Amino acid sequence: MGRNSSLALRVSKNRPESGQLRMSDQAHLWSKAAASYELDFIDPYLPGVRNPLPQALEELADPQKGTAADLGCGVGPLLPTLAKHFHRVLAVDFAEGMLKRAREHCGELPNVEYLRRSLTDLAPLAEQVDVAVAVNSLVLPDVGELEAALRSIHRALRPGGHFLGIVPAIDAVHYSTMLLVDRARRADMPMDKARQNAAHHAEHALYDFAFGDFRYLGIEQHFWQPFEVRYRLRRAGFRRVRLKKVHLSWSQFAGAPDLKDEPPPWDWFFQAEKQP
Repeated sequence: MGRNSSLALRVSKNRPESGQLRMSDQAHLWSKAAASYELDFIDPYLPGVRNPLPQALEELADPQKGTAADLGCGVGPLLPTLAKHFHRVLAVDFAEGMLKRAREHCGELPNVEYLRRSLTDLAPLAEQVDVAVAVNSLVLPDVGELEAALRSIHRALRPGGHFLGIVPAIDAVHYSTMLLVDRARRADMPMDKARQNAAHHAEHALYDFAFGDFRYLGIEQHFWQPFEVRYRLRRAGFRRVRLKKVHLSWSQFAGAPDLKDEPPPWDWFFQAEKQP
């Protein structure tokens, strides 16, 4: 859900779009997006967001010898936290514009290395990473590419390594739609009009709900169901998959001031492990 859009319109933090575009075209698009990153994208680190990721990272911290990788680092909002908790930090993104801004923001951090790589090709990092983090970067709508990225991340981890991430939630769009229908019904709209009103404000025309895809301005991204998170991570070889909600802030969503007393929408946080 974008800050300046209607209720359900969002563009995830920093991710590749349609599998129909070449990787170089995707990288160019996200390099351009880097300039207005803070204004245009949902931020799971803002005050008011209840995010399990910081606590999980603190519990896994190893500043003496641990290596962490921020996979799809964007402009680097997580890098200072990782640099504090780990001996070595790898900031990985396939968009040079994102890496450029990350260097500008975090260039003073001596233990951060910047790598331009696709998540589907992390071969140089094989078994080098203790903790991998992917925040709103696993949104490739091509299932083959998505599973290739998960397998690549699995190979990058050392045995016993941990994989943490956040993915956008398609079930949160369903939740928002429910609230919008009820809002319209309170205004005495008949049910057919209430549904039309909710579909309009939740931008249903931009979603393929059956496949969890979101399309906007040529960008196509995948939104996840919780059962799919467990399923695909296990298929990639991960074990002990756990899920929690990232409760977002209503302040991030335009067109929803009268819903602020309801629980806010969410993303899904996951934590998984590689077999020791």
